[in-house]
Amino acid sequence: MTTEAKPPPDAPPGEPDLFTPNAEPTPSERLVRVDGDKGVSLAERVTAGLHRLSYRTALHRIRLRGRFPLKLLAVPADPVPGDVAAGERIVRGRLAFAGHNAPAKTVHFADPGAPAAWRDWAHSFVWLRDLAAVADRRTGSAVAEPLVARWLADHNDFNATAWRPDLLALRLMFWTAYAPYILSSPDLVYRSAVLNALARWARHLDRAIDRLPEGPARVTAAAGLIVAGLVIPGVEARLARAETLFERALDAVVLPDGATADRSPITQLELLELLLFVQSTYAARGRKPPAAVLAGFERLVPALKSIVMGDGGVGAWHGGAAAKPGRIDHAMARSGIMPRPSRSTSFGGYQRLSAGKTLIVVDAAPPPQARAAAGAHAGTLAFELSDGASRLIVNCGGSSVPLPLPVALAAALRTTSAHSTLVLADSNSTRIRPDGALGRGVEEVVVNRQESEEGIWLDLAHDGYVRRFGVHHRRRLFLSANGSDLRGEDIIEPAPGRRLRRRGARAAFDVRFHLGPGIEVTPTADGQAALLKLTDGRVWQVRARGGPLTVDESVWIDHDGAPRTTRQLVISGTTTATGAASINWSFKRAGR
Repeated sequence: MTTEAKPPPDAPPGEPDLFTPNAEPTPSERLVRVDGDKGVSLAERVTAGLHRLSYRTALHRIRLRGRFPLKLLAVPADPVPGDVAAGERIVRGRLAFAGHNAPAKTVHFADPGAPAAWRDWAHSFVWLRDLAAVADRRTGSAVAEPLVARWLADHNDFNATAWRPDLLALRLMFWTAYAPYILSSPDLVYRSAVLNALARWARHLDRAIDRLPEGPARVTAAAGLIVAGLVIPGVEARLARAETLFERALDAVVLPDGATADRSPITQLELLELLLFVQSTYAARGRKPPAAVLAGFERLVPALKSIVMGDGGVGAWHGGAAAKPGRIDHAMARSGIMPRPSRSTSFGGYQRLSAGKTLIVVDAAPPPQARAAAGAHAGTLAFELSDGASRLIVNCGGSSVPLPLPVALAAALRTTSAHSTLVLADSNSTRIRPDGALGRGVEEVVVNRQESEEGIWLDLAHDGYVRRFGVHHRRRLFLSANGSDLRGEDIIEPAPGRRLRRRGARAAFDVRFHLGPGIEVTPTADGQAALLKLTDGRVWQVRARGGPLTVDESVWIDHDGAPRTTRQLVISGTTTATGAASINWSFKRAGR
């Protein structure tokens, strides 16, 4: 889109002037968070608890009775490759995940001393994928069958965790996909127990799925019911219902533009892989998948591709776990959807600016509703920047999976200070409540984007500090057409019609830029600039105007979920008595 916007003038040394003075943005998009601080109600929690109690009754056990399947109708191929290192640990007799390392011979799936993430992983049997990555059928079955037998001995009847619908659905999917590894035994009693368990789970899912709230867990449960209807004899009658439930559940989670309700890239990736599994199961039966599967691909893949950084991974947005880059590339390739690379796009509230080797992704929308994302972040208007395959500017990270993080660190990673954006009075732009959900704060983000041959302009503003401080945070960005010049301005401006918290009060603020791993920082003596050297030798020059630039310690959660010590640039300042302030800054690539 070509506009009348003029490129920013060349700045004098050390003074990164940005846009034409006094230019007013023309709002092109207003993104609003409606009832964002309202989580799951007490009535919903009580109802869910009553349903769980009903599953323990003799009546429910009677309802789970039915035809005993003698074999599977098909064995779906798992479309996602396993982790070789994890598989080798399993072959050696260790079930290691989320920092917990359990011996396979004596494993206790419900071990109260294990992290919840480990228990979910163990109960789901997704680790069969990793085992199969390194072990053939004979070796793998010698490891897997005793574990399946142990699980059946302890959890064949309803258990609130082991039978949680999403975990049960995953276990059903992986037991069928890796049937050669768990049904090779000549023991007919054991084989019958496995097949009967699969049929009972399908009947339980059919009853439990309607009581699940909207969200990824409901999509997973519906996918499990589809797999059951395709491969388990006697469950075929549930297939049509499962397809309808799956389509509705997917539409409730995946928005028309491909974003998910929790705004987490990892949720997008997990749903994409789930769709691939469902598609593979239809292929195993020689059937065409329902239209909802292709529609899901067509929404998810372009949206996910739009926020992939230069190294093939995604940024640390809203609690997303670390994801190795190859996993994302593989899932998108298997989908068969090949979206055209775009110089600049906007999906799901994320703005993408791409020029030359430089790629920037900005969180340009309010945080998700509390009921849609328990672990969302307060990082509105933060951005990440990569130069080629090198991460230059990042956010600190999020999830404790696959490695658990200390409670204090996990909580700190969700704060505004853990993101590359402005922080006013050391407070979060959206409140993080004691129960972990996001409360009040950013309710509206205004976005204006302009493009021309000179580059891309992005003008953003959020209202997260209006209620408490009476001011807006406005962020203006310009990326040159060759990608070597990024200029920014962070503005604090009084909100019309709002009083400041205290008349004449001044508030301290910081603009933070968390640096990627391995970035060497050399600050200048005048406290107004720094040189950043990437691991491949490329150099960027950073300059600031409006406050001193300092270097501080930071942390980044890497692709394996482990914290790595990094650095951050901090530009500090104080608002005027009227509540206003402005900080200008620039990142310029030196040489090539």
